[in-house]
Amino acid sequence: MRTVWIIDAAYLFNHGKSRPFDYLKLKNHLETLNGEPLYESYFLNSAQDTSSDDLQGFYNWLKSAPPKGPKFRVQLYKLKSMHLRCPDCGKTFDRQVQKGVDVGIATLIIKLAAQGAYDRLILCAGDGDFEDAISYVKSELRKEIWLCGSMTNLSPDLQSYADKVLWLEDMSPMIDR
Repeated sequence: MRTVWIIDAAYLFNHGKSRPFDYLKLKNHLETLNGEPLYESYFLNSAQDTSSDDLQGFYNWLKSAPPKGPKFRVQLYKLKSMHLRCPDCGKTFDRQVQKGVDVGIATLIIKLAAQGAYDRLILCAGDGDFEDAISYVKSELRKEIWLCGSMTNLSPDLQSYADKVLWLEDMSPMIDR
């Protein structure tokens, strides 16, 4: 069975703030649960500046094949400035937000399914906005859906379509740094 793993990097980053984990260990554990190697793995994120040595080193490590790295296809999107006003004091400020990552993930889910690139999708994302894409590939294209996420913020809308839910908290002993 061909399995593709798609990661919303911001989603996993937020989980990792409270419980740091290792991407390579997580991939190895998912392959164990899957019963065979993953066909492809995708890491989608937004980044304002990827030229820093640390960030470039991290992305290069993500792209590196085992045993050195987890061998992800890294897709980076730009950040955009959102102009906001504080409701209490009225002061205006800018906040950087993702632009295009969710659309990129939904497009990748559907495109790869339509191309027959996978039979099973493992999605590490918690946003209910992916419901239409997941519903389509499950109901119309007959793909198996596994969700990998946190008990604190995995959309029930997505859970309702999952053939299997893999809780990061349950995997902690195997994936912690």
